[in-house]
Amino acid sequence: MWGAQTGKTDCAILNPIGYYVHYDPSAMMVMDPTMEMGEKFSKTRLSPMVRDTPVISERIDDRSRVSGNTIMNKIFPGGYVTIVGANSPASLAAQPVRILLADEIDRYPATAGREGDPLFLAEQRTKSFWNRKVVITSTPTIKGDSRVETEYEHSTMGVWNIPCPGCGKLQPLEWGKIIFDSEGFRSGENRNIYMKCEHCEEVFSEPEWKAQSKNGRYIEQHPERATKGFHLNSLASAFSRWEEIVDSFLLACDEKEKGNLEPLKSWTNTEMAQTWEEDGDSVEYADLMDRLETYPAEAPEGVLFITVGVDVQDDRFEFEYVGWGVGYESWGLGYNILYGDLKRPDVWTQLDMHLQKSFTKSDGTILKVGCTCIDSGGHFTNEVYRFCKTRTHRNIFAIKGRDGCEVPFIGRASKGNRQQTPLFLIGVDNGKAFVMDRLNVKYPGPGFCHFSANEEHRYTEEYFKGLTAEKRVVKYKKGQSVYTWELRNKGYRRNEPLDIRDYATAALEIANPPLDGIQRRRAAKKRRQRSDGVK
Repeated sequence: MWGAQTGKTDCAILNPIGYYVHYDPSAMMVMDPTMEMGEKFSKTRLSPMVRDTPVISERIDDRSRVSGNTIMNKIFPGGYVTIVGANSPASLAAQPVRILLADEIDRYPATAGREGDPLFLAEQRTKSFWNRKVVITSTPTIKGDSRVETEYEHSTMGVWNIPCPGCGKLQPLEWGKIIFDSEGFRSGENRNIYMKCEHCEEVFSEPEWKAQSKNGRYIEQHPERATKGFHLNSLASAFSRWEEIVDSFLLACDEKEKGNLEPLKSWTNTEMAQTWEEDGDSVEYADLMDRLETYPAEAPEGVLFITVGVDVQDDRFEFEYVGWGVGYESWGLGYNILYGDLKRPDVWTQLDMHLQKSFTKSDGTILKVGCTCIDSGGHFTNEVYRFCKTRTHRNIFAIKGRDGCEVPFIGRASKGNRQQTPLFLIGVDNGKAFVMDRLNVKYPGPGFCHFSANEEHRYTEEYFKGLTAEKRVVKYKKGQSVYTWELRNKGYRRNEPLDIRDYATAALEIANPPLDGIQRRRAAKKRRQRSDGVK
């Protein structure tokens, strides 16, 4: 498990190739995530090494047309180097090899065609050699879904340590011991960086620590194990400066504040050589309660379109009005529970009245519900179909949720049901991911979720607990990792608010209103009205 700019490819892939070409000729395989990446490795890394290293270039003739060498296959006396892609089953079914060099294994596909795990298939090619050697390397990815993390945890788990410039005691270079002034760093007034010794607690600069690298060594947590494993992050790299690492960290933190976690994930993987532990794409309910605000009107100024998501339970309807603006900025306009016997038509009539509700803005503009999605997956499927069939002209649609991250959020409508009413299949897992991404946006603007403080709108602690009741986790099905949603607290099962916000989001996608165009037209109308008023 190595970070970026730590010499991973040189040390773990190119140096072994050079050694076996020069000292111990063998059949070798280099496996990259794809054939394209393998070709790039050959052209930009392997061929220059062959060209610039005399003892190798005199053994591998990369210039002669009759040598038999190609981009993906290098022949030399006593052996060869073949380069393959983990996405190519045919290339993995080649002849046996003694040396396997597997690079960036966390980027491998789950299966090579229908053949199975590509790393397992490649390792099978080495079984006929008693003195085989397998080198596996990668920057890690998601915790629980990282191949290299799994391999590392079954190894000696060696961690690079260097002695303290002061007391001389060995220790790893760790981010938690790095000291800097974030505000001073951003402003440029104080860009000093130090690391604190975990033993003597003295602080020293990057040059002082790295000067000790010549006396560093890997300390193994499990020296009794047969498989050697090594961990090295970018703090120890001769090619990365701590200043650059801090800069990228602060930039990633700024993006996180905006709700974008991807830069921080990438920083954790590539700079610290650590897996990113998914927190389930969840947000704390108390943080959302802090957003409660008093709207100046039934619908705030930014609302351009209104949708409703309806969940059908055995004894009630639960539904929410959601106003949408440019960039998917949303305003919760009210959460409702309507109790009744769903076998009786009167409760359905009451629901219909709620779906005809209109909302007035401060300027007098009146907005009606533009689209509604009603879940048909419960015990009242036919009743939902009948209700929606006569109201499709009002964009009231039946939906049915399907689990699985591979299911698209919105599928095509079909009428293959008893009532011949349009039915949309929605990928609820992807929908929940959209909801959570937006709940994680910290500041008003695109994607931000507003909630009303009006008690009549029922945005209570109970509501927010339900909205944040689930988290996304990694599971394995038939050996392949997939994302699924689970309750954060097994004792708390009220997740209807999350489902209903998911349905309201689906309604927006189905209606697909041109929000930018609506905003431009309304802005132009207001300008004309102001101009007429002046005249």
